[in-house]
Parts: sequence; C-alpha cells; structure tokens
Amino acid sequence: MIHPKTEVRFINEKVGYGVVATDFLPKGTITWVQDSLDRIFSLGEAEGLPKVQKEILDKFSFTNSRGEKVLCWDNAKFVNHSFRPSCFSTAYDFEIAIRDIYPGEELTDDYGYLNIEEPFAAMDEGHKRKIVYPDDLLTYYKEWDAMILDCLPYIYNVEQALLPILPASTRIEIERLKIDPRNMRSLLECYYPRSLTIQNSIDYGYETK
Repeated sequence: MIHPKTEVRFINEKVGYGVVATDFLPKGTITWVQDSLDRIFSLGEAEGLPKVQKEILDKFSFTNSRGEKVLCWDNAKFVNHSFRPSCFSTAYDFEIAIRDIYPGEELTDDYGYLNIEEPFAAMDEGHKRKIVYPDDLLTYYKEWDAMILDCLPYIYNVEQALLPILPASTRIEIERLKIDPRNMRSLLECYYPRSLTIQNSIDYGYETK
C-alpha cells in the first residue's frame, strides 16, 4: 500500500505518469508496505499468462527474492525509477523516505534492487550510473545498507500512517533495532539470482529468452 498522502500525476513525456506527495513526508516516513491485497504470481503463473497480460505484469510488477512477480494493487505500481531516489526499499517489505519529500515532489525508487531481467538505460540525472543492471543489488548493497541504516533513527520520530499495515512480527523487528541497529537485515536478502529463473523455467517446461 502506498502512503495515503500521495497521488498519480503526469510527470513528463519521458517517464509518463508517476506518484507525487500531496503533503510533506519527512525523512524516515514509511512510504510503501507490501500488503495482503498485492497480487503475487509464481513463475509458472506468470509464464502461463496470455501475452497481453504478461506484458502488463512485466511492466508494472517487480521480482522478489523468490522469483515471484509482485503486482501492487494500488498506485504504488506507478512509482518511477531514479538514480537519486526519494524512497528506498528495505529487507522488511516496506520502503522509507531517505530524505524529506515535499508536496508535489515525486516518490521514486532505484530499480537496481528490483531484480530486473534486462539492463535498461535510464534518464540521465547527472549521476555516475547511467544504466540499471540486473545485478546492481550485488554491486551496491553495502552502500545501500549504510544509507538505510542512517535512516533508521528517523523511523521512530515521525508519524507513520502505514504502521498498522505492517505485520506484527515486522513491527517487533523494527522496535528491536532501536536497541541495536547493527542487527538490521541486509537489502541483499531481496536479491533473486537470475540463474534460478533459468533452472525453474526448465523445471516448468518453459523456454527462457
């Protein structure tokens, strides 16, 4: 579920539509939580869809650490990529604002941690990275973990509209990180080795590209 103080707006001709804040979202705000309304497709289900449906699923879903396709039920599926994102995922199935997000500002992710299948050239933002690669998570997870760790203290000091959506077990884990943040689970847990996709496709009887 995307944060309630957001809406979909047309951004520009390059990226199309995106999600923007309708109110101030301070650093540390939980901006998205994977919830029970999100649809999860196994590899077999995804590959078995008619072409027109599979194209939509590939466009609007992300791949989790088990190789499943996760299709968000709400506007979260319109969050765009940025090499300078305003939000970042965690190993706890939620995302947080890694800086203050002001009204009218876009909520963006780094698609480098979404287990994309093929590299793609992103819009030039003056960043050293120009292309998103399937294995970016392996390359940058230590840097990204450090950034998330820096945001942890802010989580406890801001209003969290999505806190009730978090599973009780996750809330307990987050509370325990107050005592020792070094126990934070690494974003590397979100990585799905693409070699498993190939093996699973063989097991299911599908051909891979």
